[in-house]
Amino acid sequence: MEANKKVINSWCMYDWANSVYNLVINTSIFPIYYTAVTASESNGDKVSFFGFEMVNSVLYSYALSISYLLSAMMLPLLSGIADYTGEKKKYLRIFTTLGSLACMGMFFFTSNSLEWGIICVVLASLGYSSGLVFYDAYLPEIAPAHMTDRISGRGYSFGYAGSALLLIISLVLISFYDSLGFPDKGLATRTVFLIVGVWWIGFAQIPFKNLPSNVFNRKPTGRVLVNGYRELRKVFLELKNLPNIKRYLIAFFFFNMGVQTIMLLATLFGTKELKLGSSQLIPVILIIQFVAIGGAIFFARISERKGNIFSLGAMIGIWIGICFFAYTITTVNEFYIVAVLVGLVMGGIQALSRATFSKLIPEDAVNHASYFSFFDVLFHLSVVLGTFSYGAIEQLTGSMRNSTLALASYFVIGLLFLIFVKMPKTNNAAAQTSDM
Repeated sequence: MEANKKVINSWCMYDWANSVYNLVINTSIFPIYYTAVTASESNGDKVSFFGFEMVNSVLYSYALSISYLLSAMMLPLLSGIADYTGEKKKYLRIFTTLGSLACMGMFFFTSNSLEWGIICVVLASLGYSSGLVFYDAYLPEIAPAHMTDRISGRGYSFGYAGSALLLIISLVLISFYDSLGFPDKGLATRTVFLIVGVWWIGFAQIPFKNLPSNVFNRKPTGRVLVNGYRELRKVFLELKNLPNIKRYLIAFFFFNMGVQTIMLLATLFGTKELKLGSSQLIPVILIIQFVAIGGAIFFARISERKGNIFSLGAMIGIWIGICFFAYTITTVNEFYIVAVLVGLVMGGIQALSRATFSKLIPEDAVNHASYFSFFDVLFHLSVVLGTFSYGAIEQLTGSMRNSTLALASYFVIGLLFLIFVKMPKTNNAAAQTSDM
C-alpha cells in the first residue's frame, strides 16, 4: 500500500474537526459552565431532572454513560451495513451532523432548561462517539502497516493542536466578553458552544471531500439490513479464531475504562475536590493539550523501536501511578503535576491503542468498519462502566477521591491481559525513512 499524503492529511483533519468537542465540551468550558448553572444557594449541588433529585456531577456522569451505551447498541449493525455497502463516509457524515447540531443546541442551555442541556449532552456525545468507529476504520485502508503508529499519532496531534487553538479563542471570547459586545459571561460562554458545532461540521468537510467513498468497490444488491448483519456475524466468527485480537480487546476494555473516565471527569474533580476556579483549571487543560501533542509523537517513536506492547505497557504503568497520586493531592501545584503526566500519556495511549488494533486486523480483511465496531463498542462500554462506576462510588462514599483510586484496578487488569498479546511482524525500516 502506498501512502497518499493528501488523503492522510485529510483523515487527520477530522481529528482537528471533532476534537474541539472533546476538549471544549467534554473537558473544559462546558463542565465549568454546567457546574455553575446547576449549583444554587438553596439546593447546593443537588438538581431536579424530570422530577428526580440527584447530585449534579452524578447526573452528568450518567448522561455520558447513557450516550455511550446508546452508541454501543447501534454501532455493530451500522458498521456491518457500512462494510456491506462501502459507505463509511455516509455514516461518518450523519453522526458528525448530529453531534455538531447538538453542540449548537447547547447555546440554549441555562439554569432554567436543565433537561434540554442534558439531552444536548447525550446527543452530542452520541454523535462524537459513534462517528469514531467509521473514522477509525479508515486507518488500515489509508496507512501502510509500517506507518500506522506514526499516522495514528499524527491524527491525535492534529486534534490536540486544533482543539487547543479553539480553546484559546474561546477563552478570549469569555474573558473579554464585555469588550466584544456580550451583555454577560453566560451568553459569551454559550456562544462558544455554538462555535464548537460550526467548527466541527465546517472542518469535517475536508475529509468528507478527500477520503475515498468505497475503497473495495462494494456493490450492495438490496436487503442491506440482513447483509449488514451477515457482515458483522462474519467478523464475529473470525474473531473467535484470532486469540491475539481477543486478548487485546479485553486489555483495551479495562485500561481504556480508566483513561476515558479520567479524561471526561478530571475537570469536575478539580472543581469539587480541590475547589479550583476556571482561572486555575483552564491553564491546566491547555498544558495537557500541548504536552499530549508531544506525547503522541514520542510514544509512537518508542513503539517503532521497542514495539506496541512495550510502549502501551509503559504508559499503563504511568496511568496507575497517576491514579494513586491523584488520590492524595491537595494543592494546585500537585494538580499541575498530574496534568503534565496525564498529557504525556493521554495522546500516546489513545493513538497507539487504535494503531495496535489496526495492526492486529488480518491483512486480507476488507470489512474494517465491522472489525473496528468491536473495538469501538468496547470503547463505548468501557466509558459507560467507567463513568457510571465513578459516579456510583462517589454517591456511595461521598468522595470523588475514592472513585479515582478505584480506577487504578482497571489499569492493572488491562496490563495483565496486554502482556499476553503478540504483535504481527511489520517492516519498520520504511517508517524510519518516511517523511510522513
